[in-house]
Amino acid sequence: MEGYEALIIGAGACGLMCAIQAGFLGKRVLLLERNEMVGAKILISGGGRCNYTNLHASAANFISENPHFIKSALSQWTVDDTINFFETYGIFGQEKTLGQLFPTTNNAKDIVKVFKDLCRDLNQEIICEASVISLSKLENGTFQVIFEHKGERQTITVPKVVITTGGLPIKKMGATDFALKIAKQFGLKITETAPALVHLVVNEKEARWYSRLSGTSIFCKVSNDRIAFEENILFTHWGLSGPAILQISSYWKIGEWITIDFHPSQSILEMIQQKRQENGKQLLQTFLSNLFTKKFADALSDFLPVESNLASLTKTDFETIENFIHRFLVLPSGDKGYDKAEVMRGGIDTDELSSKSLEAKNIPGLYFGGECIDVTGWLGGYNFQWAWASGYVIAQNL
Repeated sequence: MEGYEALIIGAGACGLMCAIQAGFLGKRVLLLERNEMVGAKILISGGGRCNYTNLHASAANFISENPHFIKSALSQWTVDDTINFFETYGIFGQEKTLGQLFPTTNNAKDIVKVFKDLCRDLNQEIICEASVISLSKLENGTFQVIFEHKGERQTITVPKVVITTGGLPIKKMGATDFALKIAKQFGLKITETAPALVHLVVNEKEARWYSRLSGTSIFCKVSNDRIAFEENILFTHWGLSGPAILQISSYWKIGEWITIDFHPSQSILEMIQQKRQENGKQLLQTFLSNLFTKKFADALSDFLPVESNLASLTKTDFETIENFIHRFLVLPSGDKGYDKAEVMRGGIDTDELSSKSLEAKNIPGLYFGGECIDVTGWLGGYNFQWAWASGYVIAQNL
């Protein structure tokens, strides 16, 4: 196996983009993929529809110990570049909510097909069901990689290696800690990792109340002392999910409280006062049922004086109502873990890599891209934008 200018390990979003961009530059690469097919995570993203970028993507939408690190890649490959690239190959976007862009076909397979077709046309070879056994750097500066394919061990020597094997989610999709192991092998520092964009769990006692609301979705403002998101939350029998919860989970650590405002658009007290003047005999239960779903209004009876009419509510009642509706406190007991997480937070320390090329500063010829680096995007296409951008940047420097 000779004649390759680089070996890419991991044929997901970043690896595929890197391969075809290298091909455009006349560089021949080999892609090794552990799964039976390329782009496995692309295919399941967005419920199989693939939210492939976000119109508003900027460095502010990413979490990293070094928030400036991603700026170079995002400037080299912009959102417009992503849109134009896919349009060139017949994929046109439609905006859903908050800048999220999906293919008009609503089919993630179309995204993967673009890359498969281009790899074929550019003569970029892909070997699936290939597990890398070892990676080492030889005295002459090249890399030797031993991998197993369908029971047969093969060895390849290449001048450069790109690792785009993703993070720890999702194990059933073939996710492993391969990138982190290789980084440690070569002495690179790792920023602490954790599940991100993940459902949050409450303790068993509190879960009884949450279980009553299972399936109920409410538009809320969810916040902690660092950030706030206004999107839907979803009650489940074990805790909380929904876009706002997934977003805040990336900024949450065990032992921290989360605050939920169930009606962020207007003060609940102002609304009650107004309704009180119109009809003070109306029960608080009726008022709440008109404001929220009946299931949620009924569940509020555990905490609020719902049998009182509006005219009889006391100052203490008002304080209780305001605190519950606008400052509902949640102390999650944990999260659903990597198997249910969208992405991994943390990863290879950005201080170890060049922000311009994503090459390891002290290991010439070794590159890392995508989710394995300490760069974590928000929910809504941001992580794909990082994958495309990092794949492009690496290809320019091979």
